[in-house]
Amino acid sequence: MNSEFIQLKKESLSAAHNTLAMAKACNGLDSAKFKIDDANHYHIMSTFDTKLPENEKHKKETLDNNRNKLAYTVTDIPPWYLCIFLGIQHYLTALGGIVAIPLILSKELCLTYDPLTQSHLISTIFFVSGICTLLQVLFGVRLPILQGGTFAFLTPTLAMLSLPKWKCPEWTQNASLVNASSPIFVEVWQSRIREVQGAIMVASCFQIFVGFSGLIGFLMRFIGPLTIAPTITLIALPLFESAGRDAGTHWGISAMTTFFIVLFSQYLRNIALPLPAYTRSKKCHFSKIYLFQIFPVLLGISISWIICHILTITNTFPSNPDSYGYLARTDVKGPVLMQAPWFRFPYPGQWGVPTISLAGVFGILAGVISSMVESVGDYHACARLSGAPPPPKHAINRGIGIEGIGCLLAGAWGTGNGTTSYSENVGALGITRVGSRMVIIVGGVLMLFMGMFSKIGAVFATIPTPVIGGMFLVMFGVIAAVGISNLQFADMNSSRNIFIVGFSIFSGLTVPKWVNNNVKLIETGIVELDQVILVLLTTGMFVGGFFGFFLDNTIPGTKEERGLIAWNEVHGEETEDSSDVYDLPFGIGTRFCTASWLRYNPSWPKPRKQSQESAQENGNMNNYIESHH
Repeated sequence: MNSEFIQLKKESLSAAHNTLAMAKACNGLDSAKFKIDDANHYHIMSTFDTKLPENEKHKKETLDNNRNKLAYTVTDIPPWYLCIFLGIQHYLTALGGIVAIPLILSKELCLTYDPLTQSHLISTIFFVSGICTLLQVLFGVRLPILQGGTFAFLTPTLAMLSLPKWKCPEWTQNASLVNASSPIFVEVWQSRIREVQGAIMVASCFQIFVGFSGLIGFLMRFIGPLTIAPTITLIALPLFESAGRDAGTHWGISAMTTFFIVLFSQYLRNIALPLPAYTRSKKCHFSKIYLFQIFPVLLGISISWIICHILTITNTFPSNPDSYGYLARTDVKGPVLMQAPWFRFPYPGQWGVPTISLAGVFGILAGVISSMVESVGDYHACARLSGAPPPPKHAINRGIGIEGIGCLLAGAWGTGNGTTSYSENVGALGITRVGSRMVIIVGGVLMLFMGMFSKIGAVFATIPTPVIGGMFLVMFGVIAAVGISNLQFADMNSSRNIFIVGFSIFSGLTVPKWVNNNVKLIETGIVELDQVILVLLTTGMFVGGFFGFFLDNTIPGTKEERGLIAWNEVHGEETEDSSDVYDLPFGIGTRFCTASWLRYNPSWPKPRKQSQESAQENGNMNNYIESHH
């Protein structure tokens, strides 16, 4: 057997060398090896598997199945008490990212010294995230995927609020001059958030149209990794000033927070802790849970928060507002807990009637496009981790359309942000091996209720500023790395691709910086046009994404070199599946609303009459075989 295997391996390696020589001769690209390494590796492993004894092959398959087996698949319904605990876990997983968004926006909205309003924004974004999650799981893509605020909208929003018209007055940056209840101050921050609301609501209409019209499939043909990588990377890179400003209020506390998050998420993530649990079979017992892997951000913030509180009550931190380290005290925003009501129901238009400007709409559109493409990738990843078949076209179209409706609702309620699919919670599916969408429904309901209890939002608004800065150092870095990771699909040994990526990212950093310092040089005399140009050119993700898109689609290059073939295998179109996973609930499309003209709706499930008939024929055949056996 060994001699046979060695001979087969030699033949496989010989075939690999022949393939490599042919590839070099055919196209002469910068790196032919890039294209066939994986294929050769798979071929050799497949040859080895075929020579395994039957009993060893069976053991290997059993081991692989047990390792990848899900506790609950997408259509399973766990016991109600498990649904509650698993829903809480998803809520806590999304906590860090959702809370961070209002805290980042607070300075540009002139709310630095109004923690009570910050708590209202936090409660509102949780409330809307709960609504959008329920809409997505019930009527959207129907996968167990959580919805929440998106960093893709932050960069254009901050660019819009940095316009001379919307820069905060100097007195709002002085704690002694701010009276949070005065009508003048209220109008200052509400006028700004109404402008953000209007831009998000109008831009979301584009996402609704792209989703329900099926246009997303057409757009994906021209958008590949060389466009997405600069766009997502430039979501985070321009935020280094915000992270540095918050972390700089006390570098010791910020470094400690970063240390804890890195320690838990990277060094201790594979360590399981025995925690008390209960099951019907084992009753009360201890079960090992990878706590550090699931809650690294929450644990890091909590420990730093507690240490800051200890240092505050012992007066280790200075009590003078002008002293370095004062913002590390936990009593700086303490009164907000007493001021916040126990119950507050967020409602549309709570900050007033939204206003609309052309500049804001065009800026947010860049965030909308980035969010859509990222969500398509999340759908496929979520399907794999939850035991569902690849999402068909109609489910993807419906999911993007529902996300657009979610952004519309977020704008109407006034969260200061939109909504998108949460990648963190997609990863949690793989950790917990629970892919049930009922768990996400429970998590959405939980977010809905938590958003109505203002005390909870007030608690998060009291997080010391340097603790937030330490969290930003990690989170923004990870977001930038997520963008760069998309380059794995392209051949980065190609000088063409290196040029496109490098030029796009560097332009996305350079152009906004120059425009901010030379605003008068781009004035055309038309105020509205000047605002549009200013917002677009100061939004790094738009500048970098535009150059990446333009250069990738105009500079000659093969699809394989551009990464489109590998990209489409993961994010592209999949074969249609007649699974019940993606059918609309309550019999919509199967028992009700089955008119023949609906088959032309790109977001409507395909008729399943033929598949049901074939299934019935197969069932009759199986019964016939069994009866004659």
